[in-house]
Amino acid sequence: MPATTTDGSRPQRARLGVAVIGAGYWGPNLIRNFAGLGTVDLRWVCDRDVDRARGALVGRSGVRVTDSIDDVLNDPAVGAVAIATPAATHAPIARRCLDAGRHVLSEKPLACSTLDGEALVELADRRDLVLMCDHTYCYSTAVQYLHDLIASGEAGDLQYLDSVRINLGIVQPDVDVFWDLGPHDLSILDYILPADCRPVSVAAQSADPLGVGRACIGYVTLQLANGAIAHLHLNWLSPTKARTLVTSGSRLMAVWDDLAPAQRISVYDRGASLGAGDDRSSRHAALVSYRLGDMRAPALEDREALATMVTEFVDAIGSGRAPLTDGRSGVRILRLLEAIPDSLALGGAAVLLDDRAAPHRDQVETVVQNGRER
Repeated sequence: MPATTTDGSRPQRARLGVAVIGAGYWGPNLIRNFAGLGTVDLRWVCDRDVDRARGALVGRSGVRVTDSIDDVLNDPAVGAVAIATPAATHAPIARRCLDAGRHVLSEKPLACSTLDGEALVELADRRDLVLMCDHTYCYSTAVQYLHDLIASGEAGDLQYLDSVRINLGIVQPDVDVFWDLGPHDLSILDYILPADCRPVSVAAQSADPLGVGRACIGYVTLQLANGAIAHLHLNWLSPTKARTLVTSGSRLMAVWDDLAPAQRISVYDRGASLGAGDDRSSRHAALVSYRLGDMRAPALEDREALATMVTEFVDAIGSGRAPLTDGRSGVRILRLLEAIPDSLALGGAAVLLDDRAAPHRDQVETVVQNGRER
């Protein structure tokens, strides 16, 4: 029987102690959302720039500030850590926190290699800890609607997906356009695609018209297991900004426009089908017919995706279950990202994912052990 207090009521569960590491671009958003959760005690903000950390708190009292991760991990009341630091530091910091017995929420990418990502998943499993990736778009009502439209079978058989994420700037100093913008769209695809429709090959092309030494424009084509195709257009040098995703099924097509708040999703009862004539030898034997039905714009709940994401993190810890965007989803994204330079090196030829050697368990174990010895 659950324990009770002297007056016969059940005691309230202690609030989860949380620390946010990194108070730069994204950290303040995490701070704001964790501070707004009644089930969470935001205890620390850690950043190399202590003044920046204080500024990110926007006057919130009771939250301590430090430039040392050791201060965070030496606090026994901290049960979970959110990491919003530069990409190259995600895996080392996550490893320290997992080794210290803390649940981890990491900004994307989870790591800079599939091997390091697998090692984090292995470590989290071994310590029975939650490891989650902040794939924020997966928690938006629009993307969740697309997921349900496909998962329910209402859209029919998937035919293609076409994603565009373009704008003017910012050219990143440490990563190319694939690693900067690609994780957003790849995480969306990973979420909305059924398991039997996941990518089997990756082909990529790129351009560097500025001569900065890394791709500023990128195109990625994914062949899916069911025979469908997905295409990503990523661009730092577009005069206009666009964030759209077209999903085409045999019954329904849908368009997500993230920059159209009044109508983010449009669902079309439109499509094409192939009919066969009586004379198989005739060039007119196969005829394409078109269906031009209605369009509907579903009403979507207006809520912040990041708030849903941090709630999922806290709920997964409380229930002991895997979160929606767990470490394994982060590893799947890393595997796709790592296949892109392989394709570029082959002049844009498709690279079969099964032909790329997955990390052996002994390699993963070595990374886990080496991380402990640092």
